[in-house]
Amino acid sequence: MTILNPYLVFKGNCEEAFNFYRSAFGSAFRYIGRYKDMPQPDRKNFAPGADEKIMHVSLPISTETILMGCDIIETAGQPIAEGNNFSLSVTTDSREEADRLFHELSAGGQIKMSMTQTFWGAYFGTFTDKFGINWMVSFDS
Repeated sequence: MTILNPYLVFKGNCEEAFNFYRSAFGSAFRYIGRYKDMPQPDRKNFAPGADEKIMHVSLPISTETILMGCDIIETAGQPIAEGNNFSLSVTTDSREEADRLFHELSAGGQIKMSMTQTFWGAYFGTFTDKFGINWMVSFDS
């Protein structure tokens, strides 16, 4: 089964926002990680002041939906503004389905990160489709 979840992007106040959402939904974080938790080779892309900012957080809000988010560090060349501060995150049942969806949905768009195996264990890629919508595709192996 393919699952679609919202992924929210913040300018440094992700932790504050997700504590607010956690309180409203009455659930607990499934995961919360900071930029300092990244392997050293990947940390070179982020300013030292980003260490305590949120690299990824996931908050189940129902049995089917997980609200996810992160802080974008603008010094990493990733400016955000209203309209590009969210993505649709698709999780698939297979690597093949992840590749298929990535290929189909990214046609005519801009690939930000090709599908690749990541340090957190997922096969993952990101792009903006030809309509300006940000997508993340992953398969958790």
